[in-house]
Amino acid sequence: MTATTDSVRSALEQDKIESHLNPPGSFDVADHPVPTGREEIWRFTPLKRLRGLHGEAEFMRSATSCTWNTPEGVRIEGVSGEEARELRGISGWAPNTRFAARVLAEVPASLLIDVPADTEVPEPVVVDLHGEDVSVTEAGHVAMRFGRHSKAVVVLNHTGSSSVAAVVEIVVGDGAEVTVVSIQDWADDAVHLAHHQARVGRDATYKHAAISFGGDVVRMDANVTYDGPGGSAELLGLYFADAGQHIEHRIFADHNAPRTKSHAVYKGALQGEKAHTVWVGNVLIRKVAEGIETYEENRNLVLTDGCQADSIPNLEIETGEIEGAGHASATARFDDNQLFYLQSRGVSEKEAQRLVVHGFFNDLIRQVGVPSIEDRLLTTVEAELAKNVLKDTVFETGS
Repeated sequence: MTATTDSVRSALEQDKIESHLNPPGSFDVADHPVPTGREEIWRFTPLKRLRGLHGEAEFMRSATSCTWNTPEGVRIEGVSGEEARELRGISGWAPNTRFAARVLAEVPASLLIDVPADTEVPEPVVVDLHGEDVSVTEAGHVAMRFGRHSKAVVVLNHTGSSSVAAVVEIVVGDGAEVTVVSIQDWADDAVHLAHHQARVGRDATYKHAAISFGGDVVRMDANVTYDGPGGSAELLGLYFADAGQHIEHRIFADHNAPRTKSHAVYKGALQGEKAHTVWVGNVLIRKVAEGIETYEENRNLVLTDGCQADSIPNLEIETGEIEGAGHASATARFDDNQLFYLQSRGVSEKEAQRLVVHGFFNDLIRQVGVPSIEDRLLTTVEAELAKNVLKDTVFETGS
């Protein structure tokens, strides 16, 4: 047992309050039965399509290539042995799913991204993970450490065909300013099961953006806890599901320190028969978390018949001494008034639909804060629309 896991277990013993959507954690794989689908946290997920990643699938050799740039001042490398073991649980979290516990227990190496204190990284750290063989079930662990008053952006870019379970742990030091972007732009046959866990320091600012387009099944948890007062977390998400795709995003903001903030905004679009998206938001405000502010929002745009969007926001409040807490959720088709307005001014129906979708996503895309990523996302939205809503439609350049 490492010093890190010992400290996590000690913290868990001190505070027994748990969210009903986040069961108690444990590093012991035996404490996590194989999900059946009847559990609250698994009831939306198509377990039969996960290729066993949630249960007993063997974590085989890696069939995913991993490359990265190394900006000045950043240490990024694969580590193994004792150094890798010491990174398991650095986010102050113990896994509450079987797959996450297995990743921490069984994967021999970790990808470490280390930004020293008082370092401002001049360009985004981009990690490209490209799957080569969907028949290989594999797993990975990424540990990110950002020192006090550091400033950095990290992009995890997933492409190709893969069946992968992953745990990403993020430690944001006091006063640091950090953005982590995870892009799931997989091929149509990929399966991606992921848990992202962040610990945000005193007066630190953390932004996490989860962006999912490709894959057969993508499920990602994006969780955050706080390491002191004044920490702020912004959780952003954008997803676009096509026929037969299942895309599921879950967030959990655990306000375990006073005067902390969280703001979550996820937006998704669906098109094609049996396209299915799930968003489950949860905020736990503990008794000690006086003076916090939180808001969670999910919006879904259904573009064709045959789609299903599940959206469930939750608030669990243990103290009334807060600045503000709220949530909003909406799922709708094209706004007839918007389409009528555009068409009354000579815009064709298809072009009007295109403009409405771009407007729906545009404000969120701009919040990502990484210009190269923003441009790519606008292009990807256009490509997704071309698969169904705008199929066989040709627009003039500059439209």
